[in-house]
Amino acid sequence: MLEIINLHASIEDKPILRGMNLTIRPGEIHVVMGPNGAGKSTLANVLAGHPSYEVTEGEILFQGKNLVELEPEERAHLGVFLSFQYPIEITGISNFQFLYSSTCAMNKARGLAIPTEEEFSKKLDEAMALMDMKSEFKYRNLNEGFSGGEKKRNEILQMLLLEPRFAILDETDSGLDIDAMRIVAKGINSIASPERSLLLITHYQRLLDYIRPDFVHVAIDGKIVATGGPELALRLEKEGYDFLSQGQVYEDSLV
Repeated sequence: MLEIINLHASIEDKPILRGMNLTIRPGEIHVVMGPNGAGKSTLANVLAGHPSYEVTEGEILFQGKNLVELEPEERAHLGVFLSFQYPIEITGISNFQFLYSSTCAMNKARGLAIPTEEEFSKKLDEAMALMDMKSEFKYRNLNEGFSGGEKKRNEILQMLLLEPRFAILDETDSGLDIDAMRIVAKGINSIASPERSLLLITHYQRLLDYIRPDFVHVAIDGKIVATGGPELALRLEKEGYDFLSQGQVYEDSLV
């Protein structure tokens, strides 16, 4: 589904990604962990097409198309979704307006029928119930006055409604208490399917208590330096990144 080949990227002429390689197949859940400054969020933004980042070398192939050549909205229409680490507030646009307009645009790009507001409202109510969100959030301004956890739940709500083929979740677990973590994980697990792939970016193993990944990768200095199963995240939780930075190779790594 997605193949990242020798990806180099920079922001304001500062190199961040330095030859990243990663392959994600349909139905797989991948996790990228790493210390601050490793390039995790840069990877998320580059995949989504953030204009502040410049790809200086390499390719991002998604279903046969090179994403580097596409605008952010074109990537979204192909089915690429990014859950932001810091969701923004938008005054004057309600949650309903934003989500209904986004869904209509996505359906149009996919050649699907445009739902009526009544049809969409019913679907939105069902998704909000899954995410344990109060009905009042339906018509509140987008993310305005939401707590950190409510903003993260709202990001997952968007993912449920837009039904992307490939979702990138950038530190969705940051700032969540135990209950919010469980609810967010429930939403993520509900959308997993053999046709859909997920890339989770996180600092912590705790999210993986609820979501079992197929692969865990470690990024350091803009590259993937180790790959393993869920047990790699557990080892990182206990030992930190020293066993990698000291040159020791994890036994299931692909370095």
